[in-house]
Amino acid sequence: MTVNEIKKELEGAKGERLQKLLSLYRQDPRSSVAALVKKQERKLEKLKQEYRRLEEMTEYERRYEQMDLICGIDEAGRGPLAGPVVAAAVILPKDCRILYLNDSKKLSAAKREELYDVIMAQAKAVGVGYASPARIDEINILQATYEAMRAALDQLSVKPQILLNDAVRIPKVDIPQVPIVKGDAKSISIAAASIIAKVTRDRLMMEYDRIMPQYGFASHKGYGSSAHIAALKQYGPSPIHRKSFITHFV
Repeated sequence: MTVNEIKKELEGAKGERLQKLLSLYRQDPRSSVAALVKKQERKLEKLKQEYRRLEEMTEYERRYEQMDLICGIDEAGRGPLAGPVVAAAVILPKDCRILYLNDSKKLSAAKREELYDVIMAQAKAVGVGYASPARIDEINILQATYEAMRAALDQLSVKPQILLNDAVRIPKVDIPQVPIVKGDAKSISIAAASIIAKVTRDRLMMEYDRIMPQYGFASHKGYGSSAHIAALKQYGPSPIHRKSFITHFV
């Protein structure tokens, strides 16, 4: 076979067939074929590392494996000067392993968008809740975050048996809760929720940018970047700015 034919064969193979092909082509004397084999071996090793990392992120899911409906909860947008805070609640199937699932802050925007679609397709249930800028000003960001989280739970099609939360304990919820510090990096359920919340909020801020392009919401998503603060000083606050967050600037 030509080198290009071997390349296509290796790239199209998976599992046991790929292992057999690698074993076969390791004996090929051509240096170009040896390079192809090494490339595939590196890919396999990275894949094994990814599965090991994911397995470490199921510690809490394994701890409560006797329960069928484990729900991860996280939020996006507690810190920005503008826009809502968004919370997501996600129930993944048992033994779910979505490759590259991680804390949304550790992922590129493109990877988050890709994983968003996978999570929505595979999850047993997803709920999303919001608290508006006006509500944040009225009751403060922490209470507004709790409100958004309760709203996300209300949107689920089934009631969870236990909640895995990113660091917080949500008041006025009658479901057992497990607060986990930096939970979005330690639990696949919370990581999935962090991605749904982040992508949902980012998409919303992109819509606001189309309506009010002068603030640059598409680039900073409402966070206090120097460009955002400059626009805030130049144009004044928009209807989606949090008045309680911008007193130092306007």
